[in-house]
Amino acid sequence: MAGISPAGRRRGSLSFSQRELRDLAVAWIVLSGAFAVFLTGPAAFFAPGFVDVVVLCVLTVGVGFMLHELAHKVVAVRFGQQAAFRADYSMLFLALMGAFVGFIFAAPGAVYHRGRITPRENGLIALAGPVTNLVLAAIFLPLAFAPVDFLASAGAFGVFINVFLAAFNMIPFGPLDGKTVLDWSKAVFAAVFVPSVVAAYLAITRLGWLPV
Repeated sequence: MAGISPAGRRRGSLSFSQRELRDLAVAWIVLSGAFAVFLTGPAAFFAPGFVDVVVLCVLTVGVGFMLHELAHKVVAVRFGQQAAFRADYSMLFLALMGAFVGFIFAAPGAVYHRGRITPRENGLIALAGPVTNLVLAAIFLPLAFAPVDFLASAGAFGVFINVFLAAFNMIPFGPLDGKTVLDWSKAVFAAVFVPSVVAAYLAITRLGWLPV
């Protein structure tokens, strides 16, 4: 059911086409698998512990990626945009193949939106993804101290991957979210970018929170 936004534009309901659901599912699975291979190495592909790492990546990398993109879509639709996620299958293939040779570059796709929009609304749409990752990092944090090894690993890696995703996407360059946010508001950009970078730095250099 549609409503009217404060700016007088018709606000659409959140819906997903079959293609979009397929793209989200493929990107979630391939990206999670690529990270699992990257973390364990191709030699461990058939090792018993590899399945645990795959599940861990599905619950951390996959969830972080999916909710980041869905946050973009939800806010875009709230502002009356037509929005949909589209997977980049060439980049997903590159991520998977790169993982087998020891590097990973993850750009699985993006939410594309169109319609009339203000700079503030565009900035808020971009900001929604990184902020969602920061919220997820806070949710994962208590699990990092759980007495169960798998939960502790999921919590620790969930914090690590989400602060990394937030910091990376807030870089003010090219198509990344940070460039759009900076163009809208320098103050808001600094308020999100600086904590994200500090959190990512601590997770990488001080905590050493990796699942393997």
